[in-house]
Amino acid sequence: MIDSDLPPPDDDALAHSARVSTHIGERIASEGGWIPFSVFMDLALHAPGLGYYAAGAQKFGSAGDFITAPELTPLFGRCLARQVAQVLELTGGDVVEIGAGSGALAVDLLEELERLDQLPERYRILEPSPELAQRQQQRVKQSIPSLMGAIDWVDVLPEKVSGAVIANEVLDALPVHLVAWRDDGLFERGVSVRDDSFAWEERPADDSLRAAVAEISVSAPYLSEVSPGVSALVANLTESVQHGAVVLIDYGFGRPEYYHPHRNDGTLMCHYRHRAHTDPFFLPGLQDITAHVDFTSVATAGVEAGCSLAGYTAQAQFLLNSGITELLGETPADDLAAYLPQAGAVQKLVSPAEMGELFKVIALSRGIDVPLLGFTEGSRVERL
Repeated sequence: MIDSDLPPPDDDALAHSARVSTHIGERIASEGGWIPFSVFMDLALHAPGLGYYAAGAQKFGSAGDFITAPELTPLFGRCLARQVAQVLELTGGDVVEIGAGSGALAVDLLEELERLDQLPERYRILEPSPELAQRQQQRVKQSIPSLMGAIDWVDVLPEKVSGAVIANEVLDALPVHLVAWRDDGLFERGVSVRDDSFAWEERPADDSLRAAVAEISVSAPYLSEVSPGVSALVANLTESVQHGAVVLIDYGFGRPEYYHPHRNDGTLMCHYRHRAHTDPFFLPGLQDITAHVDFTSVATAGVEAGCSLAGYTAQAQFLLNSGITELLGETPADDLAAYLPQAGAVQKLVSPAEMGELFKVIALSRGIDVPLLGFTEGSRVERL
């Protein structure tokens, strides 16, 4: 049933969601009537030609379901470019962006790197969604046609990378397992079909899930998430870096905060037409489904892959360290039409009540022995 508080979709969107639901229902039937939520989330977001990120609906910006930092202001990408420029100065080589979204970050980053005379040898975008890759190519071609020849869209991560690997709001969209600590044991929350609708159903956790949460200490009853996919992706990224740094930006917490006693319903969140809600069964294929990131697992995966933890801080501190105030100051304050929108966007990026505190930035490096620009002040490493 459609939540009356959420904007209604048109007939074509409803028909698409029905196809996604049928596809998921067939998978549930083929698996004996139940699938882990991680499988549901993966199908709803990434099923070829059907999932939220694999189909053609607008996702980013005012016409989509949410706005990411690069859509708010180019100053976000320019700050990140300053950090990337430092890495490139030390290592040379390439920039690899994972999941480039609308392409806005790539455009802003490359423009700033060009201004800094620190363009990479190649800018590679690893984008699993063909539809998004096409939109990125169109945006880059329109915005920075002179740099189009320096960009490659790739299907797999390069085996060896010298330079910088970046990802903004990628980890939160990786499928998560829902884990339920109950008085009578550990369970995995999954999805079945009841009365022609998706329904929650818990089953005893298997050995692999028990191992994944072995170091997490909570008191039952407690429901939360664990994402082996995040650890696996971070391990792959950091293993590929021969000389350079991986910089990841997303919303989340270190483990002590993530599994806080008061966060006993987890962090699962859905985004539809700029409304946030908690029902992942609402219009599958038409909404984003996310979970906050456990940054302790990110740091652990990177260190176990042989990298050093080069920094962890709040997004606000990273942007301030990277010079966002100075960049904002390039726009004259008396030019109100130009200055006020940028100032408002910066406020949203750095305000503790907006994105400044919830979003974190973590860096993992190999072969770099100098402090990274974005982490020179305000370290949060002790919170991991």
